Order: sequence, then C-alpha cells, then structure tokens
Amino acid sequence: MKLKVPFFFALLLFLGCSQTTPRRPIDPKPSTTVFQENIEVTKQLFQQEEKEILQFIKKDSLKKYESSANAFWYTYKTKVEEDLQNPKEGDLVTFTYNISTLNDNILYTKEFLGIQNYKVDKEDFISGIQKGIKLMKKGETVTFVIPSYNAFGVAGDGKKIGVNQTIKSTVTLININ
Repeated sequence: MKLKVPFFFALLLFLGCSQTTPRRPIDPKPSTTVFQENIEVTKQLFQQEEKEILQFIKKDSLKKYESSANAFWYTYKTKVEEDLQNPKEGDLVTFTYNISTLNDNILYTKEFLGIQNYKVDKEDFISGIQKGIKLMKKGETVTFVIPSYNAFGVAGDGKKIGVNQTIKSTVTLININ
C-alpha cells in the first residue's frame, strides 16, 4: 500500500506538468471581418428606418417636421413664441409624454407613464427625448419621431416596444427649475 501512494503522486506530477496543445478556434474568421459585417447590417437598418420615417413625414403633410442635429424629427403641437429659456444641463424639468408607433397605435399613454421629473443630462432616459427636451420651452407640446437607435434600440423595452422600433412621442414641458 505504501508503494502505491508515492507512485500515484509521481504519476500525477508527471501528467500535470506535461504541456497541452492549445485548441484552435472553430471559425478562423478574423473578428474584424465580423465587426465589419455588423457595421454594414447596422447601416442598412438605419437607412431603412430613415426611409420609413421620411415616408411617414411625407404622408403627414399637414404638419411641418424639423430635423434635429441629434437624428430625430419633431413638430410643434403648441409652440411658445415668447423668448423663454430652454432647459440646460442640470435643470429639473417636469413633463408628460406618451409613446406610440408611427401608425398612431398608442403603446403607453401619458396617464400610464404619469408626470415625469427629470434632471437634464444627469439621469438616464430615452435618448431622443433627452435631447428633444433641450429644444423646448415651458408650456410647449412637441411630437418627436425617434428612430430605434435613439429610443429603445435593438432590445425594445421587453414589453410593448419591439426590437428596432421607431417611436413617436408627444411631450408637454410643464416646468423648468
């Protein structure tokens, strides 16, 4: 019995110290190629979304939509002509909003979402609305058309907003502090 134990440890030591051959990847395709393919698919998705948005805007010819520098479109329902301040970083704004599809199917009503208090650029919120609020004045109501990459992206919200879904949101800015 005494012989078996040292022999076992010697065998274990010998096998443990032997070199192993590294495994090779199953798909030898370089990761940069995969990355490039993803970029191309994303570009095509963005172009398709923009095409759908522009078709929607063309059909909704009674309203004047403006294109923002932040890759969304908007139209005023209520515009304040007075020279009032726009919200800036750190301001606490109070607003209501809803979310719908381009076909006006309401996904979330403003009653369901409730009154929102948001610290501008200091809290996480829907990217397109974050940027859009900074264009508004107290008392204005604006409808934003927001592509998926400025809204809920490739994940959606897991409930009513689908994957890569463009949304419309009507926002009323109640107060700026």
